[in-house]
Amino acid sequence: MLPNTGKLAGCTLFITGASRGIGKAIALKAAKDGANIVIAAKTAEPHPTLPGTIYTAAAEIEAAGGKALPCVVNVREEQQIINAVEKAVKTFGGIDILVNNASAISLTGTLETEMKKVNLMMEVNVRGTYLTSKTCLPYLRKSRNPHILNLSPPLNMNPMWFKNHCAYTISKYGMSMCVLGMAEEFRGEVAVNALWPKTAIHTAAMDMLGGSGIEKQCRKTDILADAAYCILTKPKSFTGNFIIDEVLLREEGVKDFGVYAIAPGHPLMPDFFLDVETDTTTMKQETYGASQQEGPDGAMVTRESAAAEPLGPVAETFRVIQGAINEEYVRTTQGVFQFELSGDGGGTWYIDLKNKGGNAGFGKPPGMADVVMSMSSADFVKMFTGKLKPTLAFMSGKLKIKGNMALAIKLEKMLTQLNSKL
Repeated sequence: MLPNTGKLAGCTLFITGASRGIGKAIALKAAKDGANIVIAAKTAEPHPTLPGTIYTAAAEIEAAGGKALPCVVNVREEQQIINAVEKAVKTFGGIDILVNNASAISLTGTLETEMKKVNLMMEVNVRGTYLTSKTCLPYLRKSRNPHILNLSPPLNMNPMWFKNHCAYTISKYGMSMCVLGMAEEFRGEVAVNALWPKTAIHTAAMDMLGGSGIEKQCRKTDILADAAYCILTKPKSFTGNFIIDEVLLREEGVKDFGVYAIAPGHPLMPDFFLDVETDTTTMKQETYGASQQEGPDGAMVTRESAAAEPLGPVAETFRVIQGAINEEYVRTTQGVFQFELSGDGGGTWYIDLKNKGGNAGFGKPPGMADVVMSMSSADFVKMFTGKLKPTLAFMSGKLKIKGNMALAIKLEKMLTQLNSKL
């Protein structure tokens, strides 16, 4: 954990979306210095599923040592932003720091994304960031050490980050382009930077996206709060940077990142827009003398291949999985997994780690599947041979999961043990 230095004492931070999650975590970190926090967020009344309001956040900020000004602000509404900024200046005498944290997300393809969702993401993420920055800038320019910090990613033009959720990617990159332009436009006057997490962060939004059990693959919001604090206490000459939380904190001397984990030691899910080095070489087809096919009763039977023809990689992968299944895997997993694969060797396949001694093969699983995974057969083979991390496959849209997410994570653990055999 990064210790507080007191450098933000008396500074006024205007933070959008600060009633919960990352925005609130940044606010609480600054409050420990005795900073003034303008909580610019929509939630004035308790939300049926999401925790926290601007008033509960204000109470926590005051308890942490800061001063709080809760303001009802929907960043889509220009007048609400103007009113909150004017109230902040009247209350605290100015604005020193703006954190553009408010964001909307919909991880859907072009044909599946309703225009009202497109409008929401563009208006909150891009227009809201631009408008709040524009409104605060006249006051930021009067500050001794002004900063704008956008919670947005490095600009990565790898098409994989566009193809599965084009609208969301455009909207987040719009926030990053605000950094690119405004850092140059106000160089020497106002520092403008972007901050993005290396791994998934546990928030209410992540719970909704990933389902039960996803938190074990996440870090706490504390890591972004520490990284933001580090950025906001630097001189205004530190500008135009796209910062990854872990990279910055390592440079600052932080060595123990286990303190930021929800479940220390558990594998972490990489966040969007950050390419992870993966071996994308295709698996070579090899020649084997035996193959499997479905018998009349649905069970897998083995037949000797008269011509010893090469098998497809998918069938061979399932052959190895079948041979590796044991009672321990079945006892500890208790799940049935169905795979809908496209491409060579595709179709419906399954791994049964719930019934009797377990089984794997072609066709529908015995009984109802607990988890259904859809992906290309090529990516399936890469995933089961350790050349593509399941978390990266899921986050990049190569792997779609329906059903019990906690069981999907259990299967991932089994994969790490199987990789040496595949």
